[in-house]
Amino acid sequence: MNLDYLNIINNRYKRNSSADQLIQDSIASKEGVIGLNGALMVDTGEFSGRIPDDKFIVDQESSSENIWWGNVNQKISEQNFDYLLDKVVATYNDIDNDFYVFDGFAGDDKDNSLNVRMVTKKAWQSLFVNNMFIRPKKGELDSFSPDFTIINAYDVKEKDWEEYGLNSENFIVFNLKKKIAIIGGTEYAGEMKKGIFSVMHYYLPLRNVLSMHCSANVSKDLSKSAVFFGLSGTGKTTLSTNANRPLIGDDEHGWSDNGVFNFEGGCYAKAINLDRNKEPEIYNAIQHGTLLENVVYDLETKEVDFDDNAKSENSRICYPIHFIENSLGSKGLPSAGPHPNAVIFLTCDAYGIMPPVARLNTHQAMYHFISGYTAKMAGTETGIVDPIAAFSPCYGGPFLTLHPLVYAKLLQEKLAKHDAPIYLVNTGWSGSSATSGSKRIDLKLTKHIIDLITDSKLDFTDSVKDKFFNLDIPLNLEGLDNDFLVPDQGWNNLEEYYKTGNMLTDLFNKNFTKFDISNSDILNAGPKIQPGS
Repeated sequence: MNLDYLNIINNRYKRNSSADQLIQDSIASKEGVIGLNGALMVDTGEFSGRIPDDKFIVDQESSSENIWWGNVNQKISEQNFDYLLDKVVATYNDIDNDFYVFDGFAGDDKDNSLNVRMVTKKAWQSLFVNNMFIRPKKGELDSFSPDFTIINAYDVKEKDWEEYGLNSENFIVFNLKKKIAIIGGTEYAGEMKKGIFSVMHYYLPLRNVLSMHCSANVSKDLSKSAVFFGLSGTGKTTLSTNANRPLIGDDEHGWSDNGVFNFEGGCYAKAINLDRNKEPEIYNAIQHGTLLENVVYDLETKEVDFDDNAKSENSRICYPIHFIENSLGSKGLPSAGPHPNAVIFLTCDAYGIMPPVARLNTHQAMYHFISGYTAKMAGTETGIVDPIAAFSPCYGGPFLTLHPLVYAKLLQEKLAKHDAPIYLVNTGWSGSSATSGSKRIDLKLTKHIIDLITDSKLDFTDSVKDKFFNLDIPLNLEGLDNDFLVPDQGWNNLEEYYKTGNMLTDLFNKNFTKFDISNSDILNAGPKIQPGS
């Protein structure tokens, strides 16, 4: 193997080192320390999260017409990319110590996988990609050729950033023609994970494969799978982690003609406020080989305080998926399942308008998929006192490279072809808003609803229509009261219910205008202003 195609002629690199070797190298280089249960603990420097304003895609004829240009996908010229690439490569050719190369795969579906190469200067960053991507089996490296390469130069900044079309001295730039991305100025390893996710979001839909920001699990007999879409705080990870259903994956998947498959070979869970009793699967995954990022720990005892956000609200835990006990990976199986018998949109509606569970038709599914709604809760971010509606197209807006309608049409095709029902599940409030002082929907009730869905026991024989969204709400479900299931029946003050519902409807409609969609079937599937009781 050589790196000549990158103009990296320095041969002082280690390829696909074992986790043990990478941990030893990290300790020797004082990149981190061994802590809880033998996990490697590191800090990621200036940035502990993505820097989306510094992400660019090269504007070139071969891909420009496909890209959804805007705030998410910003343009940069080929000339400026080449300058930055040369600058990054020069630092690798001048390096005095070993750097690291990881070759592996994104996509646990041989028909739709991507050969990925990750070039990093730090050993812990190579451990990160070793954990997150699908590790090659014996012999698979012999003839390996990368489909896409990311070169991480966290220590490279561009002081003349304005001259080269950047927004700061930091940069994450993708060249889809050369199939190379470069990272400069940030040590945060999540840029590599999400970088490949963005690349998969470009290539796969052009091959009629739906790329999805979702979790997925499968029935014990592996005959039925379910996918869970949802933004942060909606319960995507919690609800898909089920003792009775093996986990396929917790974050990124594809839906091809073969079924549902995980893009990754690992998990990147949030560490903040981790409770071993509430999330034992994640806590038990912290062991030798796991990477802890930006957690606060005692310098002498190395004891971790997961509730301390002094370093970051985005502290993370990175581990191979087989560290999750009830996962397909832990059973030595590919992280893939059959076509889903249930597609679930999760939302935390803090306004108490959306029903705890409802069924969507195809056009409603496209509308809500493109909208990607939830509410940010008070206390989740600095300055948020009251709930704030949040919209992220396809439940993964920062990673889309194509227009959201492209993914929505693919979803529509998959639902129709495989006769997969689609549901909306509200994990927030029902019968009142969060500001009323009432409690969030009990997790046990939501889990009961999810079980009814995945076991195909949700009966809509007796149902009513939702007032604002016109969704089908089932009635008389075992263990669930109709006043709970139907929002307007649970509200004590109907005037306040209609006022709040119309406010939320207005937010939905205003958000949807930015997509410039003229399809009347999709537009008519959105919520409608109601005159009141």
